[in-house]
Amino acid sequence: MSPAHGNRLGTPESPNATTLLLLGSGELGKEVVLAAQRLGIETVAVDRYEHAPAMQVAHRDYIIDMTDATALREVVQQEDPTIIIPEIEAIATDELKRLETQGYDVVPTAQATRLTMDREWIREFAAEEVGVTTSEYAFADNYDTYRKAVEDIGIPVVVKPTMSSSGKGQSIVRESAEINGAWETARAGSRSDTGRVIIEELVEFDSEFTLLTVRHADGTTFCPPVGHTQQDGDYRTSWQPHSLTTEQRTTAQQMAQKVTDGLGGYGIFGVEFFVQDGTVIFSELSPRPHDTGLVTLSSQRLSQFDLHLRAILGLPIPDIDVERPGASAALVVDEPLTRPAFTGVDEALSMSDVDIRLFGKPEAYPGRRMGAAVATAIDIETAQERASEAVDCIHVSDDKT
Repeated sequence: MSPAHGNRLGTPESPNATTLLLLGSGELGKEVVLAAQRLGIETVAVDRYEHAPAMQVAHRDYIIDMTDATALREVVQQEDPTIIIPEIEAIATDELKRLETQGYDVVPTAQATRLTMDREWIREFAAEEVGVTTSEYAFADNYDTYRKAVEDIGIPVVVKPTMSSSGKGQSIVRESAEINGAWETARAGSRSDTGRVIIEELVEFDSEFTLLTVRHADGTTFCPPVGHTQQDGDYRTSWQPHSLTTEQRTTAQQMAQKVTDGLGGYGIFGVEFFVQDGTVIFSELSPRPHDTGLVTLSSQRLSQFDLHLRAILGLPIPDIDVERPGASAALVVDEPLTRPAFTGVDEALSMSDVDIRLFGKPEAYPGRRMGAAVATAIDIETAQERASEAVDCIHVSDDKT
């Protein structure tokens, strides 16, 4: 929220309500809604399907195609929100920009939302305009250009759609026989009709981490680094704090600040990096809470969701530190489920310093995250073991009763 809004907070479902409109209502949006309601904010959740996680806790909800500019505008005009928070990539960003020019507050900004939803824009912005260190990359919108880019960069490469989420459409080409399949996978996994893909040098990294970067009225504040692992581009585990040298941490903070200052607006940004042979390399950025940041639900006094809301509302951001080493692990299913049911939660919660989040997604497909375990301990290794063991306790099946 811009300083012009001040710190006035109204009463939910009354004429003076401070209303937050959430565009995208998954598990991260659900935590944003819960954090908002603790501050007495009226919440409205929007998504393309019914019973999405954030809808289950919001005051009101709408089901629309968020790439439909007319449908998006109708919801905004009906609700007249104080704040609009885009939580996914597939949104009519040109319409968001028009709404912003008419006085609506889009978090962090409509331009930042547009830039970061498209890997082409954000990579060129970070590497060419801001000048941070990135891996070698190229873009292609037809097969011949794609083949030449793979040849120029050299196998192994990572191939992704320029617009997608949660690792959809991402694959690694380690030998020439995989080139055709990676092209088809990227095009099938795209969230747009452009068909453009990004071809990146495969960084054989020593580690990867997220720097949760908070832009607020008093400046920029960083959470301690969050280490993470991914599978096919999608988060599987995370831990905090992730070990970096003082120089690496300073470099990452400087890079994150340059990119987020260039984007502008307030709120939390999930800035991803690789470490290769001691060098910090920029990877990607999300202008919103990050899936790897689920660990902050247990490791920090104020989670990334609390910090996001404080920054947006112009409320104070304290110094941020890890109160106790923490870890998270995703609960992922490997088969389609039309009515998911969970067993073993009691066993998982019998473990010391473990908490469980079941996201409440109404159905599942192979590879979908359905929940997460977060844990703390005296050290990272023990926290990681607890989170992973807790997830292993839980079985998800189709409840036909």
